[in-house]
Amino acid sequence: MEKQYLLDEITLKNTWRLFHIMAEFVEGFETLSDVHPAVSFFGSSRCKEGDLLYTRTYNLAKLLARNGFNIITGGGGGVMEAANRGAKEEGVKSVGINIELPLEQIPNPYSNVRLHYRYFFVRKVMFVKYAVAYIVMPGGFGTLDECFEAITLIQTKKIKPFPLILVDSSYWNSVIEWIKGTLLKNNMISKEDLDIFRVFDEPEEIVQYIKRFVIL
Repeated sequence: MEKQYLLDEITLKNTWRLFHIMAEFVEGFETLSDVHPAVSFFGSSRCKEGDLLYTRTYNLAKLLARNGFNIITGGGGGVMEAANRGAKEEGVKSVGINIELPLEQIPNPYSNVRLHYRYFFVRKVMFVKYAVAYIVMPGGFGTLDECFEAITLIQTKKIKPFPLILVDSSYWNSVIEWIKGTLLKNNMISKEDLDIFRVFDEPEEIVQYIKRFVIL
């Protein structure tokens, strides 16, 4: 009887978990339905106002906003805060898609459209579904995760190709050299896969590159 009770309890919890996942999807679809065209930003949460990375992100987000793009971030600090801040100051939609973490992520005050998620995979869908481009600033494991997942989705044709931009060649060049010298050299990827992403340093170049692919 006790074993059956435990199994029933697990089944019930899983059922309610499914409803929670569905609710997160529905909320995201309803909230972001009019956010097009939007650019998703990724990068370190550890940089602070005054840091070069923060300033570069802020300026790039402002320039994109002036050119008609809304901005989507993970809603936290660092690069996310800088991008949301630039967007909000330019009067476009500044979306923050927050996530529950063991060490709770504090939402930054610059998002004027907010979502709050428990599940990483639901959150990732929102970043991809409503973005016309990905901006990947310097960052850590989370940034790499978002970057390589998008590359994989494009590579496997699970989503339509869109501009995927790595910002700051001095930061990303060693990663790209490893990809070429190890993955490509050992036939783990195709040469064409390197065309999925581009590396830029100048904000104006980034905006013009994105605008080549997007009808505003």
